[in-house]
Amino acid sequence: MAVDVTELDNGVTVVTHGMSHLASTALGVWVSAGSRSEDVAENGISHLLEHMAFKGTRRRSAKAIAEEIENVGGEVNAATSVESTSYYARVLAGDVPLALDILADILQDSVFDPDELDREKHVIGQEIGAALDTPEDLVFDLFQGAAFPDQPIGRPILGSVDTVKSFSDDALRRYLGKHYTGPRTVIAAAGKVEHRRLVRLAREKFERFSADPAAPEPEARYAGGEKREERDLMEAQIVLGFPGASYHADDYTTAQIASSVLGGGMSSRLFQEVREKRGLCYSIYSFHWGFRDTGLFGISAATGEQDVAALVETTLDEVEATIASVGEAEVARAKAQLRAGLLMTLESPAARAGQIARQIMFHGRPLPLDELVARIEAVGTRDVADFLARMVAGAPTLASIGPIADVPSREAVASRLGSSARVA
Repeated sequence: MAVDVTELDNGVTVVTHGMSHLASTALGVWVSAGSRSEDVAENGISHLLEHMAFKGTRRRSAKAIAEEIENVGGEVNAATSVESTSYYARVLAGDVPLALDILADILQDSVFDPDELDREKHVIGQEIGAALDTPEDLVFDLFQGAAFPDQPIGRPILGSVDTVKSFSDDALRRYLGKHYTGPRTVIAAAGKVEHRRLVRLAREKFERFSADPAAPEPEARYAGGEKREERDLMEAQIVLGFPGASYHADDYTTAQIASSVLGGGMSSRLFQEVREKRGLCYSIYSFHWGFRDTGLFGISAATGEQDVAALVETTLDEVEATIASVGEAEVARAKAQLRAGLLMTLESPAARAGQIARQIMFHGRPLPLDELVARIEAVGTRDVADFLARMVAGAPTLASIGPIADVPSREAVASRLGSSARVA
């Protein structure tokens, strides 16, 4: 169960969690560069780069990349988020050298063929169109943009059709050279893996990653705001939120537990009161997103036009009730859910590789399970109530799409929760 960490001379960190009873290995390359690393003209380039990485290198065509990994029964994929981009594979243990060679190849020797680039920009344009046509997804882009206006962290990961069309192969190379450096890169593996062997392979395959330090990025500034989009839909999509806690904040774990208590499952307060008792919607839940220097706490729900006003009012009632009367049993249940999630992660090599990679990126070290459990156990009912009270005292953020005439303004929400003085 030991986690081993080695930093290469160029700053690349190699971290492994060996699970000798398994036959497979999940491994990948995580880079601390995502949509918040982009300037306004670059919005969407992180995601485009992720796509183009699989479109051919000097040694492999796009077809060869797919065939080589699938010839050994493996799989390879990638994902872009606000603060990182990951490229990962799952293979049998004996095929780890092949998987790492492919990952190194696509990140250092992609050719960014102009014809392939044009095709992929068209594909991403379709992806953006699909997102714009999916209100339950689009409302979250509106929400984050309202919370962090005019900042990279508030812009959509996909970018816009116009920005994506503007990117050239040279722009991709410049972005890659600037952000894909050793100190920003973590190679993580979990499953049947030998740490020293992976270190040797990584040193050989990633030797061309520069040792340049990461360029500082602007701090996020939560502002709060509102974005409304009237549409002729059957349901109104609503996300209401407040400032949350960063990964490094003392109350980060408290925020996670508070979210679980309020709307983290079928036994949560919001689900029981809004869905089960009153039947005001099919689904309602809360969430907490942590980032390196900020966080977002939100409540998401969808309902028909006739129930919008009652849903929002009942939700605010339940937030206030939780602050006033959160109980030991529900906090204990939320803590049990977090503990179980941590233990279940240990049963999935893919989930575990991603977890230890993110811990290295955000904390500079793997976090022992005992330490994480101790943080959970230290949270009490008073901590949850105090966090929620501080949270709703901040400026709210509100995003809504659909038949939203009866959705109250954020000023009305702030006034209802006693935070109107904080709304600009």
